Amino acid sequence: MVVRIGAPLVLVVVVACSENVQSPVAPNGFSAAYGLWTPGPNDTCTKADHDKYSVVGPDGKLYPTWHPAVDPETGCSFGHEHGRDPRGSSLYHEVGAIPFGYANEQLDVYDPANPRHEDHFGHKVEWENDVPLHFGSDAADQLFSIHCDVLVKLHQGTHSKDAFTNNLHEIAYHIRCSDGTELHMTKLVAIGTPGEFVRGCGGDTAVVVGAPTPANSPDGGGQRLIPDRSCADRLLVPAGQTSNWDLLHESWQISEALRAEDGHALASINPYFQVFLPSRFYDPSAPNVTGRPIDVCYWVGPNGERARGGPCDASTAHGADSGVLFNDPRSVFNGAARVVDVNSTRISNRDGPTVWYTDPFGRHGRTEPFAGSIRQFIAKIDNDLNNIFPSGPGIGRERQYSGQGIHSPN
Repeated sequence: MVVRIGAPLVLVVVVACSENVQSPVAPNGFSAAYGLWTPGPNDTCTKADHDKYSVVGPDGKLYPTWHPAVDPETGCSFGHEHGRDPRGSSLYHEVGAIPFGYANEQLDVYDPANPRHEDHFGHKVEWENDVPLHFGSDAADQLFSIHCDVLVKLHQGTHSKDAFTNNLHEIAYHIRCSDGTELHMTKLVAIGTPGEFVRGCGGDTAVVVGAPTPANSPDGGGQRLIPDRSCADRLLVPAGQTSNWDLLHESWQISEALRAEDGHALASINPYFQVFLPSRFYDPSAPNVTGRPIDVCYWVGPNGERARGGPCDASTAHGADSGVLFNDPRSVFNGAARVVDVNSTRISNRDGPTVWYTDPFGRHGRTEPFAGSIRQFIAKIDNDLNNIFPSGPGIGRERQYSGQGIHSPN
């Protein structure tokens, strides 16, 4: 089956999202992202169960794609989730199944000396249909009354040390609005400064960790707010108090664009990807500099201070279960609670064309493809209204992707 993505590119799609499906045949073999997942001790699905959820990308290679947390055919658990089933999105009939790792694969072609390969767990999908944009007041909302269909996928791993240093993460961003705004973007977004992150529990403190991968990662707009050991230490409170679990909140704030060869910003986005109760924080004294919030549940301060309240109680049966590890399904510190703040989508492409080819970073946009380029679709519009009154709401807040055997890494 051939699915056209809003005209920007064509995917040959065979998606294993129903019973008795088989992996499609890819004319150009396997992508680096395909087949990465293998079951861990808390997973009941096999590698073959997982790899059947695949899609052939525009380069003719086979990629992993969205799958449910529990395989409907076998009833087994994969132990990780990729967010909301994209098949319910109004954009799905145009976008089709999203190939996880496609932008990373094109970087292998564009700059083979500096690859960027991401794990499988971090690919997270969220969408909402008929989302109302906000213009600062109820009266303005009624006056302009613009609604959008939004389907996004970001690689946002919150279980490993990867994002402590690495600011490049794959995004697929699809939006279509009633004012004519339409954008279908796939790229590697540079979120903040490579080699460091911003401490998530206060201030604008940059925490420098080490060299990024790849070493030539570009500096990007926005920032990655991630908790560190000082945030975890503040969870310890005296008896009678409840810990402030917002101290573990992560916010990946994107400010990125697709640019023409001359540097002109054809389209720009600034969504925020929020994660609550991730399974890691930065701790230079911990193995792989990765501290585990579930471990904090067992810490005791010099005056008997402890991490107190819901997440620890839920993970340890109010302290009855000792030694719960970070990858135990009992731990609610699994990064499965998320919100995407849509914010604004700005397009400056009134004279067209609608189809552009950019490098994997969304730069050097041209009208013809080149080695390692990605085909993008940008509506032929200047949406000045959004430039003046930007704002889209948060989506996904009411959804909880935990349960069903979900555990870190996720």
